[in-house]
Amino acid sequence: MAILKSIPAQVVVTEVVREKELITLQRLEDEENEGAIQFETAITQGLLSVVDFELESEEETFVNYASELGDDGESATCAIAVHRGWAIATDDKKAISFSQKEAPHLQILSTLEIIKNWSELENLASAKLRNVISAIQTKGRYVPPRNHPLFSWWRNVTQ
Repeated sequence: MAILKSIPAQVVVTEVVREKELITLQRLEDEENEGAIQFETAITQGLLSVVDFELESEEETFVNYASELGDDGESATCAIAVHRGWAIATDDKKAISFSQKEAPHLQILSTLEIIKNWSELENLASAKLRNVISAIQTKGRYVPPRNHPLFSWWRNVTQ
């Protein structure tokens, strides 16, 4: 929740992503649905808003993007962001490349940018930051590519 609070904008997730993430989080048996509960709590507390397609043009763009990206969540996010002039947060290489080509004006944030910003705002102790990064690596199965602008920062945190 603290990470969401540190973002200086309203954080939004598409209905497509909400449905997909809840199903994924509920399947994590060893987590006892803690992730799903946190996700729903963030929505209830207004830290995370859920949006759906409002215009036919958003849905059309979604269908076109889905045929290219093959991922409904990334496609819905990109389609809505493009039409509403919003930024997106993703680490998906294909979605990043596609978005840069289709909508070069679109601001794209990465997990590392969000976590680094939060850690600096909160002045996190290095041990706590290491635990967060470790959880991202383990639960999110995410390791940044070597060419990521914050790769050195990430490597320093994890050592």
